[in-house]
Amino acid sequence: MKRRPGIQGLQRGAQTRDHYKQLGEAVQQTKLEHMKAQMAVFKKSLEEFAIKHRNDVRQDPVFRAQFHTMCANVGVDPLASNKGMWAQLLGFGDFYYELGVQIVEACLATRAQNGGLMDLEALQRYVQRRRGSLAEPVSEDDIIRAIDKLKKLGGGYAVFQVGKQRLVRSVPGELNTDKNTVLELAQGKGYVSQQGVQEATRWSDTRTKETLWSLLKEGLAMLDDGAPDRQRLFWFPCLESASSTAQQQ
Repeated sequence: MKRRPGIQGLQRGAQTRDHYKQLGEAVQQTKLEHMKAQMAVFKKSLEEFAIKHRNDVRQDPVFRAQFHTMCANVGVDPLASNKGMWAQLLGFGDFYYELGVQIVEACLATRAQNGGLMDLEALQRYVQRRRGSLAEPVSEDDIIRAIDKLKKLGGGYAVFQVGKQRLVRSVPGELNTDKNTVLELAQGKGYVSQQGVQEATRWSDTRTKETLWSLLKEGLAMLDDGAPDRQRLFWFPCLESASSTAQQQ
């Protein structure tokens, strides 16, 4: 018959468990302190790198995107505040504030044509023209980072993917799955027809009409009744720039 442990045995077992628990906590604390020390070294090295390559970070969009990636890897956000070392050293606060204003201007200027949806590449070109040839060039990465900061102001600013294309939304609201499907079908040509959508999706007549007319009501689509076959087409201005670029390639 197997003997059960006595009171002393249970006490020794509890003491052993407490000892291992304390030992584990001490090891975790040591690891945490070591990681903090490493992060401090990384941040100092990053600051030295920024000082050395300040002009490259400001003037080269690709180098700037790589620099942001380095910052993210060590938990530094140079855009978190307009104050402090990063703003003074690199001028990031002024750069992205100015870029955000230019993005808002571009979206407002084109909203009557595209309903508040704009191709990311088209927005980049628009902003670059607005800045002028003497200004620092901006990349899509810069546009996306500036829009991420605009989210805090409300207004619906966001970047999202539809098929192979990235679009910028500058109006409140969300695109549901059906609307995204229609936009994806319109890529390449810039338009869809009700019949074409139904053939591609197998949706009912009611579902197709509701989706298309909802896009039309929101200003994202435009009607064209002048097609040669008299088929009503729904055009999406936010996709036209991408389709025209694809045709030129």
